[in-house]
Amino acid sequence: MAALPKRVRIVEVGPRDGLQNEKGEVPTAIKLELIERLADAGLPAVEATAFVSPKWIPQMADHTEVLERIRRKPGVSYPVLTPNLKGFEAAKAAGATEVAVFGAASEAFSKKNINCSIADSLDRFRPVAENALKNGIKVRGYISCVVACPYEGEVKPGKVAEVAGALYDMGCYEISLGDTIGAGTPGKTQAMIEACLKHMPAEKLAGHYHDTYGQALANIYASMELGVATFDSSVSGLGGCPYAKGASGNVATEDVVYMLHGLGIETGIDLDKVVDTGLWISSILKRNSNSKVGLAIAAKRA
Repeated sequence: MAALPKRVRIVEVGPRDGLQNEKGEVPTAIKLELIERLADAGLPAVEATAFVSPKWIPQMADHTEVLERIRRKPGVSYPVLTPNLKGFEAAKAAGATEVAVFGAASEAFSKKNINCSIADSLDRFRPVAENALKNGIKVRGYISCVVACPYEGEVKPGKVAEVAGALYDMGCYEISLGDTIGAGTPGKTQAMIEACLKHMPAEKLAGHYHDTYGQALANIYASMELGVATFDSSVSGLGGCPYAKGASGNVATEDVVYMLHGLGIETGIDLDKVVDTGLWISSILKRNSNSKVGLAIAAKRA
């Protein structure tokens, strides 16, 4: 068995990737409390919001207020999504210290999701990365559909590696590989990562696996076997998968932490606090938690 990392860094995406899928409006005060609770639970990075047009994502309309009002915890990063230069300038003005750009490995998905080709999206991201680095702001790159696409079907590992290489070359300190529809299996995930490793070391890669087919934890384990030690997850599994009706989306932070701690891998995260936060936000949103670990611990406590 390949040696697993001794420590794993988790990037919490619930406040952005999770809440942007909510139908009803989530008050700014709730978003702030969610972000602060997660930081207090030991999450080293909490994605706070997205500087996108409210016309496209109304749930993120309060992005400036959220970023300006967060009670920032020393040592915690609060990345925000900035898909273009306009979004970047607004984020910089609000005090962003880390931004993220969001591309895809599928032409069809890129056109449907951000209304341009992959090549055009990379051209759009270059000035964002350039300006960010000039201002001492870190840049993270996201790639959607790294295994399969809802419109194109299977995505070739080489295509993912090509986009990852372009993001790395423009200065992204880390590339998050997103299995957007959760169709990946350990074998397919490893083949995709191996293609990316030809362009950059494993420490520059992160896994962002949706749990639509129940494969997210297995894909995380398979990624760790290849040296990947950063993963994105969402408290309580917030964030559905818009392309598979009724399917779950992001893997739950509680479930990832439980597995990692069970393997003796350090995270610096207090599982009980994450569970409490997941149960709290689920009750606010009037829904059950999507975390198996969260529900099991809640049942044990009852």
